[in-house]
Amino acid sequence: MNFDKTGFAGSTRFALMSGAAALAFAMPAAAHAQDTADDDTSVEDEFSGAPVIVVTATKREQTLQETPISVSVTTGETLENAQIRDVLDLQTVTPSLRVSQLQTSSASTFIIRGFGNGDNNFGIEPSVGVFIDGVFRSRSAAALSDLSNVQRIEVLNGPQSTLFGKNASAGVISVITREPQFTFGGSVEASYGNFNAIVLKGDVTGPLTDNIAFSIDGSYNKRDGYATIVNLDEEQNNRDRWATRAQLLFEPTPDLRIRAIADYSEIDEICCQVATLVSGPVTGAINAVGGQLSTDFFGYEAFLNFVPTNEVKNYGGSIQADWNTGPISVTSITSYRELENFFLSDIDYTSADIATETRDQAVETFTQELRIASDFDGPINFLLGGFYFDEKINQDSAIPNGSQIRNVFELLAGGNPVDVLTGAPSVFNGVEAALGLPQESIFLTPLLTSETFSMDNTSWSIFGTVDFEPVDGLVFTAGFNYTDDKKDFALSQTSFDPLGQVNLVDAFIVGGIAQALMVAPGSVDAATIAGFASNPATAPIFQAITAAAIDPAQNPLLALQAFQFQPPFLAIPNAVEDGKTRDDKLTYLFRASYEVTPEVNVYASYATGFKASSVNLSRDSRPLNTDFTAGPGGSTILAPSSPILNAGLAVPNLVSGSRFAGPEEAEVYEIGLKASIEGVNFNLALFDQSIEGFQSFAFTGTGFALRNAGKQSVRGFEMDVNIRPTDGLVLTFAATHLDPLFDDFPGSVLGDLTGVRPAGIPAWAIATSATYTHEFGLSGNRLVTRVDYNHESDTPINNGLPTFGPNNFTREVNLVNASMTFAMENGIEVGIWGRNLFDDQYILTIFDGVAQAGTVSGYPSAPRTYGGVVRFKF
Repeated sequence: MNFDKTGFAGSTRFALMSGAAALAFAMPAAAHAQDTADDDTSVEDEFSGAPVIVVTATKREQTLQETPISVSVTTGETLENAQIRDVLDLQTVTPSLRVSQLQTSSASTFIIRGFGNGDNNFGIEPSVGVFIDGVFRSRSAAALSDLSNVQRIEVLNGPQSTLFGKNASAGVISVITREPQFTFGGSVEASYGNFNAIVLKGDVTGPLTDNIAFSIDGSYNKRDGYATIVNLDEEQNNRDRWATRAQLLFEPTPDLRIRAIADYSEIDEICCQVATLVSGPVTGAINAVGGQLSTDFFGYEAFLNFVPTNEVKNYGGSIQADWNTGPISVTSITSYRELENFFLSDIDYTSADIATETRDQAVETFTQELRIASDFDGPINFLLGGFYFDEKINQDSAIPNGSQIRNVFELLAGGNPVDVLTGAPSVFNGVEAALGLPQESIFLTPLLTSETFSMDNTSWSIFGTVDFEPVDGLVFTAGFNYTDDKKDFALSQTSFDPLGQVNLVDAFIVGGIAQALMVAPGSVDAATIAGFASNPATAPIFQAITAAAIDPAQNPLLALQAFQFQPPFLAIPNAVEDGKTRDDKLTYLFRASYEVTPEVNVYASYATGFKASSVNLSRDSRPLNTDFTAGPGGSTILAPSSPILNAGLAVPNLVSGSRFAGPEEAEVYEIGLKASIEGVNFNLALFDQSIEGFQSFAFTGTGFALRNAGKQSVRGFEMDVNIRPTDGLVLTFAATHLDPLFDDFPGSVLGDLTGVRPAGIPAWAIATSATYTHEFGLSGNRLVTRVDYNHESDTPINNGLPTFGPNNFTREVNLVNASMTFAMENGIEVGIWGRNLFDDQYILTIFDGVAQAGTVSGYPSAPRTYGGVVRFKF
């Protein structure tokens, strides 16, 4: 890439003058070979010697200040000094980004500018795309290994569909690792901290021949849990993961480079700490059977009836070939990956043996990307690319019943405590007799449910951009992306609990008809019901029976509906639902950028983005209301005509819901300013962004609902200021202000949210830091001290809970992190570090207690961590 062009395409003078300002995202350069060789596309400021950060956010090499989009860059050196080991900590230096880890070690959510989706369902693709060395990681579980040997991380805000072939309707996290070098070098690192945290890292690189170089790196991360399962005397929220990667770089000719990467990582942890904020009426029944639950939210104490399991295996490889013919370059990236994710969780989060959940998930992904780019001296340059994606997902899951689940629910149903706890006949025995069910069968089957899900997703896209520079410094850019996405999915489930197999409205109606006809209930079939309802002599009786069936005062069975957690499931595909989604969309970009002076650049852009349909791969998948509408109380007898009912496919207690959510379509208007004047770097982006059809995924107390919001929007700005007031001192300040709104969301699980501000999105997010490097004369020794502060303004955690209802739980974040490293000329570095130094405590998120109406549970933030590190670079 040439750096001698004008405008955003490149300016040597501008690139050199912006060098000091670019240090906003980097510590001062180290004096060792590996540090200076991290990025062979970097240049240096001729006055200060500070490195200029080169990024590939636009799929071309440009300096950070030249790039006409809102992008945040974190260098490998910043990751080292700030002790940022995985993407969970990346948000402390990137205010537009939020990352949260919830139910398991593999369930994390990435959110940019307030847009993002939960990752507790493998059928839902993230709105924020994660790419590692150009390879799309389709699930966050495949992007959570420790960040070792990283060159830089670019966070691109807003839709990026014209440059990335796969879905990126809200933004992109692009991780670039160090490629092999033809100079021998490497590093080893050992860190020890509180909670017996041990982190070991190492990498080595060098030449094998004159045109082949290699690198190998690995990391090991083990830490005791900061939470304790009290009754089991076991730690929770620990770290136990390792990763390794090997690379080869072939340069057979000056114009051809081939980079091959293979990696493997494992996670085997006990996760995640849940505490109770509000104890509902179910708590009394849990206590009555001897169960306990955590009520000291920040006490980091849990009560479970077994130790959870979280196991992730993530591995694969890629080959990238770059062929440069002069004015034209060709890039090909081929990858294959596999992800294995298994977890076993105590979903009631109490020491009572009520219910557990297990999932065994496997994902196989193949991708192929091909790009052609120009580097002409004339006014026009282009990039044209194609992307192919093929993924297969399989999941086996189940909810086993615990030994105490019947007793707990019998107590809630009004059973006599003495009878329940001594095993004497109680409420459910009477229900079993009344409904003709076997005695001692309700909630006494080994499994509540068992499921098998699968999905095949194939997608291809063509994308590209054209830059037109009619005069020096003025660049017009147009881009497009056409995506075609196909998903074929199959879901089947067996619900074992006999109470769930009975619709209590229909049972009352059948019983009433049988009584009126003086026949056995078993002889009342569909034809009998139809004849009874249509016969003028019995129609009034039928109307009276149905009116009583839906009246709790006359039908006491309705009180049992709260215990029908998992009714029979209508498998898909079926005669009405084909189990397919088919989406295609053309998205586009228009941008104008102008170099006002060599130090000041401005741009304005309009872009659209797209994400294809997502599938509810869970036991909560239900037919769309256009295919089926249940009658009162879930009745099939009283249900109106629908395709599923008319086809005879309706099962008891079937209700409508969401099999899948339709596509997301994003739109953003953005204007930006990038300036670098006398050691001060200032970047500002103002935006108005919206997503139509935002795929909302919410927990409802016993399951998950996937629905499309009509429209969600956010207005705001992002700014960062970077100052180098004196040699060795770098000050940074970055802030994001967001003003979000549900423009149209009448169908949320909480009712009509139209016109309501979405909760969980802070109005202000701030990341600021001070880094000072003291050099000891000409010895080459340095002392690097860094302090950073991360703030999120106080904001409601959610807009309410489906079961608990409105609440006033809020979250405010104030994190202070610091490190000090003494780096010697011989390559040895010794340092100390601390994260969350003032032990700030806040609620990550909250949810309805599982099958515990009136209970509110949540995830507490992590406590203070600190330690020391020794590193040797050679």
